[in-house]
Amino acid sequence: MTDTVNVPEVFDRRRRRIVRDRAYGRCKGADFFSQLMVEEILERLDVVKRTFHRALVIGLPAAHIGTELQARGMRVIFADSSARLAQALGGVICDDDRLPFADHSFDLIINVGSLDTINDLPGALVLIRRLLIPDGLMLAALVGAESFSSLKSVIMKAEGDRVSAHIHPQIDVRTAGDLMARAGLTLPVADSDLLRLNYSSLERLIADIRDLGGSNIMSGKLTSLRREVNNDIRSLFRDHSGPDAKFAESVTLLYLCAWAPHPDQPKPARRGSGQVSLSTTLSGDSRRFDN
Repeated sequence: MTDTVNVPEVFDRRRRRIVRDRAYGRCKGADFFSQLMVEEILERLDVVKRTFHRALVIGLPAAHIGTELQARGMRVIFADSSARLAQALGGVICDDDRLPFADHSFDLIINVGSLDTINDLPGALVLIRRLLIPDGLMLAALVGAESFSSLKSVIMKAEGDRVSAHIHPQIDVRTAGDLMARAGLTLPVADSDLLRLNYSSLERLIADIRDLGGSNIMSGKLTSLRREVNNDIRSLFRDHSGPDAKFAESVTLLYLCAWAPHPDQPKPARRGSGQVSLSTTLSGDSRRFDN
């Protein structure tokens, strides 16, 4: 289905389906981070002076986006590895890098909170390019690199010399832009929105990650946290909280925009010539939230 071969299976596909099923069962895609990404994606779509007719929506908040797109007169197809989501919305159960649709099937593809947990991201972007009609649009949002750095630091300290992965690796904004260009998508734009969050409890922070589908889905044997490590994490969480008993965390949300090639498209600007980021233009400075 893609132009890449021998891609390592970093993520366990079965585990990913289970995690996304559970996340959808809890929140139906209305979790904290998904709502922020959906809001931003729809705002960016409204800026595009184009009429779209057939859209593919991938991600746990698909129902919300689908309702908005249908109100704009589009026919919407849903897809996700979550069987619960697909059954609820009459969609297709599949992974993002194994989309079972014919070439040039859509003029709009939206992916929210899903691209950072697939094994073949370059192949998934190639597949999106092929599924789009010429001059079709892709919009995507995902959690980016350096997110949850405070929580990661606390876990590493608690585990000492027996550190193991509990939050999957993420990509940065430059890599995302390069991958879109390599996939043959044109006029690629990748920008980010930094969220500064304050959590009153460790449980709330963990719940936000799980509700996004961000639980550990790495291939291989999972290492559970020992009871004493769990206790140390809670103690460190309290120790690293501020005078207001709030734990400071930061999350970077990446937003991707690109088009399927078409001969009438304008030439892209020389790389590095932009003076103002798209996130500054549309979103302003970094945002702060209390959870």
